[in-house]
Amino acid sequence: MPEIVYEDNHLIVAVKPPNLLTQGDATGDDCLLDQLKLYIKERYHKPGDVYLGLVHRLDRPAGGLVAFARTSKAASRLSEQLRTHAMAREYLAVAEGGASMPDAGELHDWLVQDEETGRVRAASPGAPGAKEARLSFRVLGRDAALDTALVHVRLQTGRKHQIRVQLAHSGHPLVADMRYGRGVRGQPVALWGAVLRLTHPTRKEPMTFLSAPRGDAFFPYAALIDGFLNDQRKGADL
Repeated sequence: MPEIVYEDNHLIVAVKPPNLLTQGDATGDDCLLDQLKLYIKERYHKPGDVYLGLVHRLDRPAGGLVAFARTSKAASRLSEQLRTHAMAREYLAVAEGGASMPDAGELHDWLVQDEETGRVRAASPGAPGAKEARLSFRVLGRDAALDTALVHVRLQTGRKHQIRVQLAHSGHPLVADMRYGRGVRGQPVALWGAVLRLTHPTRKEPMTFLSAPRGDAFFPYAALIDGFLNDQRKGADL
């Protein structure tokens, strides 16, 4: 049973657990999209295929909030919000090298993907296939013993593996990121889609969804995370 935080006739917002695909790929492994389609089919006794539009994705080893459209009209409107940055996706992450990480800043890079390995790297502006990537970050707290930092990240573009690559390129890879830092296969990367802001596709009402990150890397920051989410909740109620 997928963890659903909101559902109506036009929109579903669910929590993707780490190491589950958002959408199926060549591996044939299970994915959140298929789980939700099966859920809709069984709950509402839908005959035949179920329509469910994927609006955005999360990296497989990461977890957090993902929005899906239950109608083609909703899919079109939510995709337009994503394209124009009217939909805001905000993340909590735990980065290495906390002591030397700036309190806040912006990262601006050009990223290119290796088509054979799927690995993404920073490249020179104008390099073949390179795409612009921008994000802003703010350190919420540090753990001196572990030399890590709890970071709030706001995306300004939506590139594959963007947060992981840009923070690693800046010298602060995410904890447990096996691909771009240090980690163990199957261990969830310390990256969580914690805040999702969008406008309802038919009612035109602003909506904010929150999800507390899970995983060992976030445990030392539990009190800070609670405070951050409470602040977001209060802001959404104003």
